[in-house]
This record gives sequence, C-alpha cells and structure tokens, in this order.
Amino acid sequence: MISAEQFLEQQGLQPVSSEAGGPALACGGRLQDDRIESGCGQVLRNDEEDTPKRARHARHAGRVVVGVSRTPDDPNNLDACREAALRLLDAAPRPSGAVRERLVGKGYAPEIVDDVIARLIRVRLIDDEAYAQSAVRYCASRLMGHRGAVMELKRKGVDRQLAQRVCDEAESQGVFAEAAWELGRRTARKTAGLDVEVRKRRFWSAGGRKGHNPEVLREIAQELFV
Repeated sequence: MISAEQFLEQQGLQPVSSEAGGPALACGGRLQDDRIESGCGQVLRNDEEDTPKRARHARHAGRVVVGVSRTPDDPNNLDACREAALRLLDAAPRPSGAVRERLVGKGYAPEIVDDVIARLIRVRLIDDEAYAQSAVRYCASRLMGHRGAVMELKRKGVDRQLAQRVCDEAESQGVFAEAAWELGRRTARKTAGLDVEVRKRRFWSAGGRKGHNPEVLREIAQELFV
C-alpha cells in the first residue's frame, strides 16, 4: 500500500500545503508568499474569499475598516462639497448657518463651503428668510414665546439678527401673545379643581420654559386663575 504522497507523485502532481495546513493543490500548484499560483496559469490571492468576512468582523468589533472614511478625499473639491450640501438639503430644509456647520464638520475647507453656499443661495435652494419665517410659525404652534423662539431659531442655525427680526415681527402681530393665552387656557383645563396657587405656579413654570414675556404671563394668570 503506497502513501498519499507517493500516489500524487505517480500521477505527476506535487503536493503542497501551507504552514497553516491548507489543502494540496492540483496542477502542480505552489504557495508563494500571500499568493496561490497554480500550475494551470491562474493566480489567486489566498485571502480574496475571506475579505468580506473579515470586514464584517472588523465592523462588529468596532474597528475601522480600510477604505471607509468619514472625511472627504479632497477638502477643496467643490463638486463633492456641493453634492454633500444637496444631500443635506434633500433630507430637510436648512438655513445657511446649519449647512455651513455640517459641511465644515465633514472636513471641507471653509472657503469652499462658503462658495457652495453662495451658489445655492443664488439659485434659492437655500433661503434663510423663508426658513426663519417657517421656523417662527412652528414655534408659535408649540406655544413658544418671543424669547424661546429666538433661541430656537439660533439653535437651528439662523443668523442672530435675522432670528431677532422675524421674531420681533411676529410679536408685533400678536403671534406670541396668542400662544401665551392658548398655553394659559390649556393649563387651566388640565389643572381644573386644584388649588389656585398651584394652578398659577404650573402656568408660570410652563410659560417660563417656553420663553414668554413675564408681563403677558401675569396678565393671563390674573384673568384665568381666580
């Protein structure tokens, strides 16, 4: 009885195994460094099939996978920066300040970001005025006051002066006063039957959190909580 090695030699095959105990190769295959070179003229990397699996393991283990980057290849690439800006605007309307903050945070050069934003403003894909007006209406629907609305607009990336101006206009139209009265009516309904001082404290607390004018809150409290 002959051994497996003798049988392969009689058939003209050369048994080859890797250091890790890999299988023998047909066609007189040889293991060279990190490649498998077969006698049939094919060259295969011995890690090709395992690459996706290792990438998945790396992700699950919290390691960074080679080829995945969170920063742009070229911070001065105008086209790539514009595409990134359009993706942000496609997801949700944003003022120029918010777009600039996100793009700079992604790694694009500030001067490139400013150029992109200027172009988008020219074609009205970014409209700070319209965004601010919409944001004020949203704040009023949440029963916020003047001070609360200004803070919310600034948080969303609206320029300080623009936020102040559109909120001043809304206040002159009685928008925030009506929001305060609606807040008072809702609080009155929710606290019906409680001690009057408790009802007032809850209203004052809610009005303060939403940024209403104390004078307006005092007037409403005297009218609704008696």
